[in-house]
Amino acid sequence: MTVQHQYPLQSLNTFGIKAHAEYFSSFSSKEELIELLGKTQKPLTILGGGSNILLTKNISGTVLKNEISEIEITHEDNDSLTVKVGGGVVWHDFVMWSIEHNLGGIENLSLIPGSVGAAPMQNIGAYGVEIKSVFQELEAVHIDNKTVKTFSNSGCQFAYRYSIFKGELKGQYIICHVTFKLSKQPQFNTSYGAIEEELKAMGASKSLESVSQAVINIRQRKLPNPKDIGNSGSFFKNPTIPKAKFEQLKTQFPNIIGYPNGEQSVKVAAGWLIDHAGWKGYRKGDAGVHKNQALVLVNYGTAQGNEILTLSKNIQKSIQETFGIELEAEVNIL
Repeated sequence: MTVQHQYPLQSLNTFGIKAHAEYFSSFSSKEELIELLGKTQKPLTILGGGSNILLTKNISGTVLKNEISEIEITHEDNDSLTVKVGGGVVWHDFVMWSIEHNLGGIENLSLIPGSVGAAPMQNIGAYGVEIKSVFQELEAVHIDNKTVKTFSNSGCQFAYRYSIFKGELKGQYIICHVTFKLSKQPQFNTSYGAIEEELKAMGASKSLESVSQAVINIRQRKLPNPKDIGNSGSFFKNPTIPKAKFEQLKTQFPNIIGYPNGEQSVKVAAGWLIDHAGWKGYRKGDAGVHKNQALVLVNYGTAQGNEILTLSKNIQKSIQETFGIELEAEVNIL
């Protein structure tokens, strides 16, 4: 638990932004974390996989990296298996573990970057699946009083890309373990996006392995690898608007893409909005919008965080002016 001074963060954020932490340390257990909390310089910033942040400055105080890495089976019955997973486990590694153990529920979430501990914070989701559907509970340590608290599914107040840890409890807890209930009898969800088409192209029947591989294939075609081009995946959330407003927009933009979100609202494809507003492939210096996926902002090399941030704000302004829709960043701006 060595605390290091002026620690470089470029390799710990997928945008590849150059920045330093005033102090830096890591922890591999709840006990280590609680000990660190008693002696670290505040404010605290918690780092998982670094895939959902944009660094716009050097980080004052202490950056703590979660490296709790165990996967423990806590309960098993004829239909399911309950698994307690360390918050420092790479999310995709856990998905692969579940598939190797023939457990369903998260195969549609393959290749999502980040860590297990960060997953419930924004209720990660893709291709018709959100983690709230398999989430049981989590253990978190309160930063100020260092007590451990368990949060149930309902206690997390999950919504679209949201949990209580992005709302009223933001910055108050550090998630150490997350418990999931996975199915021994998978029910495949392949109706969303192009999964069915991809399975046909693969010549594959539905299985955990094939659905996961179909998702991986689609994501790899659409999204750039952060190892090749700095990015944090989807930068913006898909906005939800009233159904009446969507119908009005459809008269002006017949090809606008949206999905029903209850009876009175529609979730609009943010990527379509950004593309249609002319931003796909845009580049200024080393900050840009990916040529294949308009939802992804990229660092082509030496862009600073503020250059990416300025680009995102210009896109938000453009979408507001063109469609009357407010885009909200999915990425955390630090």
